[in-house]
Amino acid sequence: MQTDFSGKWRSLSLLMIAEVAGMGLWFMSAAILPDLTREFNISDTRQAALSSAVQIGFVTGALVSAFLGLADRIDPRRFFAFCAITAAGFNASLLVLEPGGTASILARFATGALLAGVYPVGMKIAVGWGKEDRGLLVGTLVGALTLGSAAPHFLALLGGTDWRWSLSVASIASAAGGVLCLFAGLGPFHARAPRMQVKAILLAWTNRKIRYAYAGYLGHMWELYAMWAWIGVALTVSFAAHMPDTEAVSLSRLIAFLVIAAGGVASVGAGLLADRVGKANIAILAMAISGSAAIASALTFGGPIWLTVLCVLIWGAAILPDSAQFSALVADHAPPELAGSLMTFQTALGFALTFFTVQLTPLGAEIIGWPGMFALMAIGPALGIVGMVRLKRL
Repeated sequence: MQTDFSGKWRSLSLLMIAEVAGMGLWFMSAAILPDLTREFNISDTRQAALSSAVQIGFVTGALVSAFLGLADRIDPRRFFAFCAITAAGFNASLLVLEPGGTASILARFATGALLAGVYPVGMKIAVGWGKEDRGLLVGTLVGALTLGSAAPHFLALLGGTDWRWSLSVASIASAAGGVLCLFAGLGPFHARAPRMQVKAILLAWTNRKIRYAYAGYLGHMWELYAMWAWIGVALTVSFAAHMPDTEAVSLSRLIAFLVIAAGGVASVGAGLLADRVGKANIAILAMAISGSAAIASALTFGGPIWLTVLCVLIWGAAILPDSAQFSALVADHAPPELAGSLMTFQTALGFALTFFTVQLTPLGAEIIGWPGMFALMAIGPALGIVGMVRLKRL
C-alpha cells in the first residue's frame, strides 16, 4: 500500500500541534494552584478535587468512548475537534466560576471527559499512517501529549501571579488546536468500524498479547501521573532546604516543566529505535531506567540541588517513552477497525489507576515523606517489566 509521505507528515505535524494545544488543559489547575490559594481560601479537600476531577472525567469519557466505539465509528478529526474546542470552553469557565467551588470542580471533570476525545483519538489517527514505523508515530504523538502536559507549568511561569492570563492562553490554544486537526488527513491504514461492537473490548482479556500490553501500561501508569502531578510540589520541599521559599517555588516550576518535557523529547527517539529493536525491548529499558531514577531521586532528595535536578531530569526522560510502545503494541495486535476503542479502553484503565495514585501520593508523603513516595513509585515499572517479558515469550 502506497503512502503519500508529504501528506503523511503534513497531517501528522498538524495532529502533533493540535495534541500539544489540547492536552495543555490537563494540569492547568495544578499549575496555577499556588496563585489561586493566595487569592482565594480553598480547602485542602477542594484543592485535591480540582486536580482529581480531571482524572475522573477522563476515565468516564474514555470508558463511554471505548464501549460505544466512538473513536472507530466517527471521523476522528471531527471528534477530536469537537472535544478540544468544547474542553477549551469549560477550561475558560474557571475565569468566572468560584475557584474550588462545586461548579469549577464539575468544569474540570467535563474538561477531563472531553480530553478522552483528544489523546486516544489522536493515537487512532496516528496509527492509521503506518505499520512499520508505528513505534515512531505513536512515540511522536506521546511526545506531543507530554509537551502539552508540561505547558501549564511553563505558562504559569510566564504569567507569574496572573493565573487568569495563563488560563486564557491555554483555553485559546486548545480551541485553535481543535480547528487545526480538521485539516489533517487520514492514513491508508485507517479503518472504520461499521457499528458499535461492545464485545470487542473483551479482546483486552482474551488476546494474551493485548493483555500483557495492558499490564505493562498499568505498571507504567502507577508511576507516571503521580510523579507528574506532584513533582513540582515535592521539588519545592527539596529546594526549600537550600533557598528561600519564593525562589524554591519558581525553580520547582521550571524544573517540573523540564522534567515532563524531557519525556516528550525522549519518546520520539525511543519510538524511532522501537521500530528497529522491538517495542517491548524499548519499554523494558525505559522502565528499568525510570525505576532506578526514582530510587536515585529519593536518595538525593533534600541534598545538593544540582544532584536532585539531574536525577529527576533522568527520571522524567525515562518515565514516558514506554507509554507509546504499549499503545503501539495494542494497535499491532488488534483488528485495525477496533484499535481506537482498545487503545481508548487501555487509557481508561490506566487513568482509573492514576486517580488513586495521584490522590494517595500527598497523603503518603505526609506519613513517610517524599523520598519514601518516590521509592514506592518504582514498584510500577518493576511490575511493568514482568508484563513485557511475558509478552516477549509469546
